[in-house]
Amino acid sequence: MKRMLPPTYFLLALISMVALHSLWPMHRLVAFPATLGGLVPLALGIALNLLADREFRRHRTTVRPFERSTALVTRFPFSVSRHPMYLGLTLMLVGIWLLLGSITPAVPAIAFALLMDCVFVRTEERMLAEQFAEAWDQYRSRVRRWV
Repeated sequence: MKRMLPPTYFLLALISMVALHSLWPMHRLVAFPATLGGLVPLALGIALNLLADREFRRHRTTVRPFERSTALVTRFPFSVSRHPMYLGLTLMLVGIWLLLGSITPAVPAIAFALLMDCVFVRTEERMLAEQFAEAWDQYRSRVRRWV
């Protein structure tokens, strides 16, 4: 059985956010034009993902979760976050939440971040610790998991 990958969870979270905003917005948190502030985290999230993907390709290692890495990537954006792609996806959801402006879309965005941490981040970190041992310990001691 194949596992769902983070982009699938991202898409499900995004659909849930739009559905909750449309069907049950509860309280308007931010009104237009202040909602446009959501473009900032959205753009940052996209940039983080593109930069992280570029670094994976530059080091010729996998971007797919649960596959064995051939290199420990530590250059920017990995010098700011050990998991910039998950951070980027979460920032994109936060940006969309702010663009929508209501409070209920926050639930899938928060659930997405927690799910990424529990299902992917912790497992990947265990794998990296096994594979890169001391280099991983040094990297982990100077770079935070998320931010």
